[in-house]
Amino acid sequence: MNNFLKHLSSKKTLTVTSISLVNITKKFSPIILTSLQLALMLTVMMITLPTFSSEVNSANKTTDNTNTTNRADAISTKTIKSYSSGQMTNSATNRSKEDFLEILKQKIIRGETDQKLKKSLNATRNDVIAKKHQQAARETSDNLASQITNKTPRRSARQSAYDIAEIQNVSKTSRSFSDGNFVIYEGYSSLIEDYDGDSYYQTFSVTFDADLVTYNAHDEAVVYAELYLSENGGPWEHYYSTDSFIIHGESTDDAFEVYSTLAQGFTTNHYDVLIDLYEEGYPNIVASYSSDDSNSLYALPLESSDYDVAYVEYYEEAYIHGGGTSFLALTLILIIIIMRHFENKQPCRT
Repeated sequence: MNNFLKHLSSKKTLTVTSISLVNITKKFSPIILTSLQLALMLTVMMITLPTFSSEVNSANKTTDNTNTTNRADAISTKTIKSYSSGQMTNSATNRSKEDFLEILKQKIIRGETDQKLKKSLNATRNDVIAKKHQQAARETSDNLASQITNKTPRRSARQSAYDIAEIQNVSKTSRSFSDGNFVIYEGYSSLIEDYDGDSYYQTFSVTFDADLVTYNAHDEAVVYAELYLSENGGPWEHYYSTDSFIIHGESTDDAFEVYSTLAQGFTTNHYDVLIDLYEEGYPNIVASYSSDDSNSLYALPLESSDYDVAYVEYYEEAYIHGGGTSFLALTLILIIIIMRHFENKQPCRT
């Protein structure tokens, strides 16, 4: 075999072969020569394309594996990211849905996550409640110490004890309207953006109407809300704290809406929503509203944007190598037939 290859690659062999080909091709018409060239080009393409296709498919698989690895790394770190914005529905600067989505996109560009802005506490509901009471206790203790320090020495011990008891009673008050009720009259959600079309959304909104029921219909209160998500019946995880806003009695014009985009750490699943209402300056929950009260807050199909990637369909063409070999064989047979045809046309020498 080695000797055959050496003989085939030798200068003499190549020279003889090239001369023979030149003598043969001189007898071909231009049309036949062009056809032979095209046939050879097609043969080369049939041989090289499968190899090129294999390389492209290998590169695509490598990219897919890299994306899968990155997603697994993001999940393992359990980093939660979200972007939210809220407003009262009767605000003078009331924003439309499109305005809200643009605000969220700008926040994403600037990296202003809820977690970075301290609007998402990355804690369970029980943890949030406990922290509020601990903070209220510290503030009460600090106020008590400050007032005792500022007392004049002429006040009697009885009067000082009375002042201390009064301060402690005020600190234990859960709200300013002890003779009224805070309620959340209504709450509902809207599903907004789903890029990959799997019916699980990365952007959604929650709207609720908080009311103050008292003897005076014109009473007002400053409140804020803590919003939670529960994945498939799991613990309530905090995802957003609203700004403080004013509610006017039982008015229906003071509803509050929150738009959120889940960016990372929320797996593809169904989530329930819970809203806890607080009066500003008081640690106790004054009203709650959740999926138990409205089906619109129950089992929302959500996922973070690292799961909601726009779907790109890849087409993989299958090349049958046997077909390429058959085409090559047919081309060689055609060349042989043409060569024999011209040989038979040569006049016989006597």
